[in-house]
Amino acid sequence: MFERLKATAVHQAAKRIAPHIRRTPLVRSSELSRLVAGDLYLKLENQQITGSFKLRGALNALSSLSPEKRGKGVVASSAGNHGMGVASAGKTLGIKAKIYVPRNAPKVKKDGIRSLGAELDDTQPNYDAAMDAAKAFGRETGREYINPCLGDDLLAGQGTVALEILEELPNLRSLVVNVGGGGLLGGCASLLRRENPDVRIYGAQSENTAAMTKSLRAKHVVPIESVPTLADGLAGLIDEDAYDIGVHALDDIVTLTEEEIAEAIGWFAREHDMRVEGAGACGVGAVMHKKLKPETPCAIVVSGGNIDEERWRQITSSNA
Repeated sequence: MFERLKATAVHQAAKRIAPHIRRTPLVRSSELSRLVAGDLYLKLENQQITGSFKLRGALNALSSLSPEKRGKGVVASSAGNHGMGVASAGKTLGIKAKIYVPRNAPKVKKDGIRSLGAELDDTQPNYDAAMDAAKAFGRETGREYINPCLGDDLLAGQGTVALEILEELPNLRSLVVNVGGGGLLGGCASLLRRENPDVRIYGAQSENTAAMTKSLRAKHVVPIESVPTLADGLAGLIDEDAYDIGVHALDDIVTLTEEEIAEAIGWFAREHDMRVEGAGACGVGAVMHKKLKPETPCAIVVSGGNIDEERWRQITSSNA
């Protein structure tokens, strides 16, 4: 799959979605820069319109649909952020959307999906069951299924994160992204591997969502159990296409414990007065805990900030 992804598609996506997204800040972290003895920057996608980078891919995917498919509407499965992205894109483009999420998805994400006018189904027990239900609904109704992690148009939209980073930091030497199903990774790598092949790409994920890590080590797709994690945005299995992205896109990938992710969430609150969800904190956590020592200048994508208030306060009070 990775071989067919084109860097030109990322540039086209950037022009297509520009009127409907926020160009998020790229800020230097003094503390992390001291830790790695070089310049380290944070790409703040937690400040995106829907609180996550997922809006980028969703907008590009829905914008690329034929008039006939737009008329039928779309369906998506999501741990929450992709659902908000699809709901927002649907509202912007006048396309009806139905989103399937697991019943334990964060309330802030479910409320966000509803507030954007999409129909929500949260009856499924976990992320993978929600995906199965969404695909079945799409087959029954003829609605286009918008995969949260795959699809050339979706990946091109996610790749605009890397494009914005390069425009502000052309001497970038390494990029750190959180990894779940490979959408952000695949989109960013489709640009970097073609246009800036010397940039090293590192992944970070929780031990409880380590489908990519385990699969790359085994050299084939490895199923994982669905277990609770602070990094709910990274939950779920990967398939052969996602595995292919990992093989071609990653120079290395590391995993974090739940405690290490919680410490990274607390660090964001303490050092930047910023709310970041578990998935979005993984990249910083990997550097904080010295699991990665990236080449500098380095950029870490802070992928999202949608975390329930009570859970965030509990975590930050324990990691003050």
